[in-house]
Amino acid sequence: MGTEKKENLEEMFDRLDQVIGTLEGEDVSLEEAFGLYDQGMKLIRRCNQTINEVEKKILVLDENGEKHEF
Repeated sequence: MGTEKKENLEEMFDRLDQVIGTLEGEDVSLEEAFGLYDQGMKLIRRCNQTINEVEKKILVLDENGEKHEF
């Protein structure tokens, strides 16, 4: 079993910023650019999944009529 730490949304956005910055600001080979692009797309999918999970939790709270603050 892996002991990988699950990144929070902010950490994933920070990593995505780093990937974008590397692609924009440095001379990278085409092969490296494809690798960075793939890494960025995986991060975007994980961010979207995390956001969707949070939205579902909020909807469940709304349906149950529980009081909550944003």
